[in-house]
Amino acid sequence: MIHFQHLSDAQRDGLFAVPPQPFSRASGRDVLALALGATLYSPGTRPGLAADARRAASIGATSTVWCLEDAIAHADVPAAQANVVAQLAQLAADDDGLPLLFVRVRTPEQLLEVVQASGASVRRLTGFVLPKFAPGEGGEAWMAALHDASEHAGQQVYGMPVLEHEDLAWTETRGAHLAGIRALLGAHREQVLAVRVGGTDLCGLFGLRRDSDTTIWEVAVVRDMLADVLNVFARRGEHLVSGPVWEHFASPERLFRTRLRSTPWERHRVERMRDRLVRDDVDELLREVVADRANGFTGKTVIHPTHVSVVNALHAVTREEYDDALTVLAARQSGGVVRSPAGGKMNEIGPHALWAEQVAARASVYGVLAAGDGVVELLDAGWRAAQAAYGSVTQRA
Repeated sequence: MIHFQHLSDAQRDGLFAVPPQPFSRASGRDVLALALGATLYSPGTRPGLAADARRAASIGATSTVWCLEDAIAHADVPAAQANVVAQLAQLAADDDGLPLLFVRVRTPEQLLEVVQASGASVRRLTGFVLPKFAPGEGGEAWMAALHDASEHAGQQVYGMPVLEHEDLAWTETRGAHLAGIRALLGAHREQVLAVRVGGTDLCGLFGLRRDSDTTIWEVAVVRDMLADVLNVFARRGEHLVSGPVWEHFASPERLFRTRLRSTPWERHRVERMRDRLVRDDVDELLREVVADRANGFTGKTVIHPTHVSVVNALHAVTREEYDDALTVLAARQSGGVVRSPAGGKMNEIGPHALWAEQVAARASVYGVLAAGDGVVELLDAGWRAAQAAYGSVTQRA
């Protein structure tokens, strides 16, 4: 796999100063976690999940989740579980190039049922998404199930716990809840690929649902939870934490004017692309991803194929970021302050060292853009690929 594999060789050469590097299911845990990018969710009831995975790869998706939990009705669970096992078998003989595949299950017992029913095709799974994750016996049961699944598969089966429990929501229980999970994940670090946050569930505990004009960072009670999650798990780069789902894909009308500037799109002669983003409310997704990254999230859950390229494009490293990171890393032994190669700011070696390491790691996976506003062309290419593969933004929910 490689990010932006929907690009032609000529497009890749023109857009990137440093191209993204390939990775595989066998890559190390840290590389896989970083490479997740936009994780595309699909209900486990969809009859063409295997075909969906192949099509998702064609638009640059590198991770996908087949959901057996909140995305399906309770009565549909047995049929959906059987469908997931059958669809997984259809991918057993496929060559590499498919997205990293995960199944969101309801219980540790269901996790093991899926593994046992899948037989040899379980090797196609990268892991499982673990909902409503909490410390104590419940969390230990998930870790034990992952261990047994790895033994059965003959390879590491990763878990991605989802933080969405009510003990995270309430201020009086949040600290102990997060400390308990941190201790548990620390004891099973090699089994945990990334930590995810259930923004929809957390909003629901307060009877809230943000609209398409509102980012998750503008919902005050949830914003406070997100900050605490990042404080506990992303400190010193201990865990990669993924941003909560963006759950909108076009609304009939909007109340507020867009904040998306016109100039970059005009410069690249893709004004229609900007108009489409505004029409389908994707400009607010752009704002949310930028805020996610500014606060320490990497990657994001999405529910629509056209959102994949938006999230992934905004993870590509700019040339200025990359040059600053290399400057900091080169001066780590000497310390002090160094002028940015682009001018306009100073790089302080000590405080910026971890940032520089993370930028360099992200550059190896997502590449380094040759031009400062190259993200516009990257967004346009991704949007065109998604439209070609899936049609109108409103046709898939």
